[in-house]
Amino acid sequence: MSVKIGNIDLGEFPLLLAPMEDVSDPPFRFVCKQNGVDMMYTEFISSEGLIRDAAKSKQKLDIFEYERPIGIQIFGGDIDHMREAAEIASQAGPDLVDINYGCPVKNVVCKGAGSSLLQDIDKMVKMTAAIVNATHLPVTVKTRLGWDDSTKNAYEVAERLQDVGIKALTIHGRTRAQLYKGEADWSLIREIKRNPRINIPIFGNGDIDSPEKAADWRLEYEVDGIMIGRAAIGYPWIFREIKHFFKTGEKLEGPTIEERISVCSTHLKKSIEWKGPKTGVFEMRRHYANYFKGVPDFKPYRMRLVQEGEISNIYAILEEIAEVYGQNVPIGELA
Repeated sequence: MSVKIGNIDLGEFPLLLAPMEDVSDPPFRFVCKQNGVDMMYTEFISSEGLIRDAAKSKQKLDIFEYERPIGIQIFGGDIDHMREAAEIASQAGPDLVDINYGCPVKNVVCKGAGSSLLQDIDKMVKMTAAIVNATHLPVTVKTRLGWDDSTKNAYEVAERLQDVGIKALTIHGRTRAQLYKGEADWSLIREIKRNPRINIPIFGNGDIDSPEKAADWRLEYEVDGIMIGRAAIGYPWIFREIKHFFKTGEKLEGPTIEERISVCSTHLKKSIEWKGPKTGVFEMRRHYANYFKGVPDFKPYRMRLVQEGEISNIYAILEEIAEVYGQNVPIGELA
């Protein structure tokens, strides 16, 4: 049976790309889309920034036809400002609006946004209702299990947010207190999924980093789909590998050096197109280490890629890497 968010058909068991600050921009989303992700989100966008018309926030509203279905994710601590931000985000033409009630980062939480709203469920419900009423688009939510171990309130959150009209809920299997440490615990996510009152899709997020784990947790925790974040950074192939494993029960060969270079080049090209040559080159630097993880003796090349500012020279270094490491050789065989 297909999973649906409003009228958006996501297929039988969708794989979602998590909204990640400084990562989930259009260049990164492009390479994930090429590798089979079913639904994507923008980086989270500050409601205050949208209302003030801040350039950085406005740029994050950029979405492209080939990315659909795509959601714009907003965060903030003021209900009126969040309602206004939802209206602005809706005008950018996404397929849905997502609310961030999960971000654990201190400077977000201090503003009463992100996961801090897990400490005030009444306010969270009011804010969500205001956003649902402000847009014609489906509204979804991403949150955590609770603020800390003594207040795991996601069960109540799921019921109350569904009651005010959200169309899907993603739950990260950690509390705010855990940040990204320790292991994600999906057992409460399964309880929420089994709640007979819940009829919206429930997606699990946290710690999925292999096709085997995706398959195991799909069965064990009974979720409607999986959201992947950190495991996709520098490794967009995770989506195709999981889908292949679901279909065949077999593990796909990892990407060859050639494929790594090809996707890295595409990412760089898109980064330059979207942000301009200077920023495009600069912001790509954080991705090189991830694209070539596991390649032996790669550090000198990584240093050169990170230090090089001239676009043609970067492509020349990538070509040199292809020659040195040989073509069509899976990384596993090199290591």
